[in-house]
Amino acid sequence: MGRTGEIPMNQVNAIVPDRMQLRVGIPHRGGKLAVHAFEHGYPVMVSANAFFDPKSETFKVPQYSPLQDMDVALDSAGFVALTNFMAKGPQKGAAGIYPWRYGEYLELAYLLRPSWFAAMDLCCENGATRGGIDTDWRIRATATMLEGMLDIIEAWQEEYAKDVSATTVANDLKPPVPVCQGWVLDDYLKSLDLTMEVWNRHAWLAPPALMGLGSTCRRDLHHPKHGLFAILDGLDGRLPAGMKLHCFGVKGAALDLVKMYPFVAGSDSMAFDVTARRKAFAAGISNTMEHRSTVMTNWMQVAEARMRPQPGDQFRLTF
Repeated sequence: MGRTGEIPMNQVNAIVPDRMQLRVGIPHRGGKLAVHAFEHGYPVMVSANAFFDPKSETFKVPQYSPLQDMDVALDSAGFVALTNFMAKGPQKGAAGIYPWRYGEYLELAYLLRPSWFAAMDLCCENGATRGGIDTDWRIRATATMLEGMLDIIEAWQEEYAKDVSATTVANDLKPPVPVCQGWVLDDYLKSLDLTMEVWNRHAWLAPPALMGLGSTCRRDLHHPKHGLFAILDGLDGRLPAGMKLHCFGVKGAALDLVKMYPFVAGSDSMAFDVTARRKAFAAGISNTMEHRSTVMTNWMQVAEARMRPQPGDQFRLTF
């Protein structure tokens, strides 16, 4: 992988940890919450929306942020695209839903240099799909957006490889973590098939080591059709060999069960911040950064305890 003039083959999209990892969501592009997470060694998830300036309609990356020295994953802000951007009407960016284009998002990812970054996707909660009417379109559009991003990355890599080694190309212009979308199991299986069809068209990619599982945070965990565990049970044995999942926004109370699935690599949550607001309101105190930081620590300690192996755990076997 040292020669110039060619892009590297078998590029890996993420380094997957040995055991399940919980990332704490940071709502800002820096600041005291990020410093607190840094000081405690927490892996972090940050949204692209934190860096977006709606006035200039561009991403603003601070000259220095503690996030630059942390284990950070970048989320494409698909849910924010639904709740915030669409309320303002058609957007200038991807699918008319995002306010930024593929290339702008990729530039942000390559400037931030996160541990991994999610591909742009379209969430499939009922509120986004008009009760399921638009689910199929959003699944197909998510695969189309992945194709668009991979085409751009490949073109950038080919140009970059004219001047630098293939190793540098692979380090500087990494492929994204694709996101599997849906509401019920059949949706996710269709999304998985479309995602792999797109991915396999790009010969320079290794099979994805990590894939995101989207639209998991706002649902009944145990519903027989659209519950998280119904989805995970249905995906068991259907994922390509070696692939693991990052489950976006899984509730903390579910972690002691989610950890039983050997193909789940991790999750993320900003639940601590909601808890901080509620506790501050109930106590009649200001929801200061110090208060939010304390709640973050307590919340992460409880969540990490839930993810640790315990006597009597019934871990699922992989065949």
